[in-house]
Amino acid sequence: MEISAAGRLEVRITTADVGKRVSVRCLTQAGTAGGKFTDTVGVLTSWDAGVLVITRKSGESVRIDASSLVAGKVVPAAPARRRGPAAGYEELAQVAARSWRPLESARLGEWELRAAAGFTRRANSVLPLGTPGVPLDEALDVVRRWYGERGLPAYVQTATGAEGTQELLCAELERRGWAREVTAESWIGALAPLADRAEAEGVVLAREADEAWLARYQRKGVSEVALKVLESGPSVWFASVPGESGGAPAAIGRCVVDGRWAGFAAVEVDPAQRRRGLATVVMAALAGRALEEGASAAWLQVEERNAGARALYAGMGFAAHHAYHHYREPS
Repeated sequence: MEISAAGRLEVRITTADVGKRVSVRCLTQAGTAGGKFTDTVGVLTSWDAGVLVITRKSGESVRIDASSLVAGKVVPAAPARRRGPAAGYEELAQVAARSWRPLESARLGEWELRAAAGFTRRANSVLPLGTPGVPLDEALDVVRRWYGERGLPAYVQTATGAEGTQELLCAELERRGWAREVTAESWIGALAPLADRAEAEGVVLAREADEAWLARYQRKGVSEVALKVLESGPSVWFASVPGESGGAPAAIGRCVVDGRWAGFAAVEVDPAQRRRGLATVVMAALAGRALEEGASAAWLQVEERNAGARALYAGMGFAAHHAYHHYREPS
């Protein structure tokens, strides 16, 4: 908190600091003996009619009455990680977008509108890296028409919690009634230690997803459209650990190599074969191939509620970089 030379807490933020990362302390029980305080850190997304809205790293919006403030200051962006790769949000967003390409896309200024017949929100949402070149309301009208012409709901993918993310856009969407449906996180880590974690014997690598691989993939009834999305990307690899009875593989995974980055997805294990380290074996095999192609850093995406996956990836040296969200148009 900001403390004056006289040792008093001070509020050193104003409405001019909207859009900046701030740290505030407010009194939560005014008028009570001793009072109780709470601290909030995040991006100041609005300050209207005596109420501040601060968006935390997770994307959660916190409303604070300005009259309850006892201290506040602008703070720098979170410090860079001391281990593993360094990365900015825009770089990671572009790498992730190239690893999961839609069948159709269009530009609206610096926004990309993406569609793939409804297969996954990532391939059927707007990626707003920059400005749309027109006022926001006009841009959202264009977005809704474009997706409506394709029989799809309009989604906008945003991110929070890192330098250059889109807390202000999230707040504007929420003001217009767009609903946040899904929140997940992008995690990053060093690639070489991952390749060294397990022997990759018995893992089969291929350039295409065959019928056996698809039989283990959690999204059933994969269409031709889905296959095109799965096989899109600069350098795509599919890994399989053959099953004991020759049916669906015991474990699978997908990796896209793009310059220094290797992106992991669709790491799935037969429920009857879990806790045998097969996910680690699959990822180690894919990491080894990515190293051969010149990659040095790894990224993946994991849902907030998937505690098992989060524990697994944390043990592999991954850590959260930012949260990303999908906002759906109002009904």
